[in-house]
Amino acid sequence: MTGTAGGLNPLDEHAIEELVTQATQAIAHTEDLDELKAVRLEFMGDSAALVQANRGIGKLDPKDRGLAGRLLGSARSQINAALQERQELLQERHDAQVLVSEAVDITIPTARARAGARHPLETIMEEISDFFIGMGWQIAEGPEIEHEWFNFDSLNFDIDHPARQMQDTLYIDGRSVGGDSEEDGHLVMRTHTSPVQSRSILSRGVPLYMACPGKVFRSDALDATHTPVFHQVEGLAIDRGLTMAHLKGVLDHFARHMFGPDAKTRLRPSFFPFTEPSAEMDLWFPQKKGGAGWIEWGGCGMVNPNVLRATGIDPEIYTGIAFGVGVERTLMLRDGIADMHDIVEGDVRFSEQFGVNGLGRGN
Repeated sequence: MTGTAGGLNPLDEHAIEELVTQATQAIAHTEDLDELKAVRLEFMGDSAALVQANRGIGKLDPKDRGLAGRLLGSARSQINAALQERQELLQERHDAQVLVSEAVDITIPTARARAGARHPLETIMEEISDFFIGMGWQIAEGPEIEHEWFNFDSLNFDIDHPARQMQDTLYIDGRSVGGDSEEDGHLVMRTHTSPVQSRSILSRGVPLYMACPGKVFRSDALDATHTPVFHQVEGLAIDRGLTMAHLKGVLDHFARHMFGPDAKTRLRPSFFPFTEPSAEMDLWFPQKKGGAGWIEWGGCGMVNPNVLRATGIDPEIYTGIAFGVGVERTLMLRDGIADMHDIVEGDVRFSEQFGVNGLGRGN
């Protein structure tokens, strides 16, 4: 037997050489690895003529099998060598293209997102709370949407007091809470944290020593020194025998903690509905523009007996001291912040300079 039925004759040296030439030319013309894979399957796959001819060697006469094996083996070696050489060349070309197309220029500035920083208002409010806790006082909180009774009546505000006017106070539309008209709700955005004092007296009783930091709301326009939403901290102590001397001692201690050992306070007569007598509290401020001097820091006084009566406390037995300061004002004075916009606009660069605990970058 000298051939196979159809396909490539394993003894036809000329046909085998022609097949090798076709294969090597096809391999040489491939431009990428996918094309090379297709050519490999065409000439060396299971259905390729060379592979089928190799399987037919067993059907040849024994005397012809050696020649057929040598011819087909040589053809396979030549084609595999051409495939391997082209594979290496195309792989190098592919790797070079990947390096170009996926290259990263590490010298180009990246659009890194800032990690952020704690706002100094948060850290100073924590510092103030820690100060009063260290004195043995309690920290109290209350709702920011408050009933008129707690915000005004319990604090001895007359019904016609100017603070009740809509140009000063933000009222909640009564219809939003089930009322028939705007006035039915009797709810306001609290204008100070003093309502927390009344709530604390009713819920905790006396003697009472507490501070209440929190957010308050006024009908103010945002400017360099005012904002419609700001923070206050108020202190209240009710016990037997408390006097203005106790109030002055607490205020001086608080001032030294916030502004340093040389800080001190003075009291000037004033009027607040919820205290009697009342005083404006001034702070000795060495960094005052134009030279060291006194600058207003907050208000204070002895708790008005009417406030004690409104919460069921006998003013003949108990007296109280109360005071309040603006947290933003405290921050602006201590850290030399000239414009309220810097505090409220949320620029992370502003917060970063105060560090983690409000004491400066790196702390």
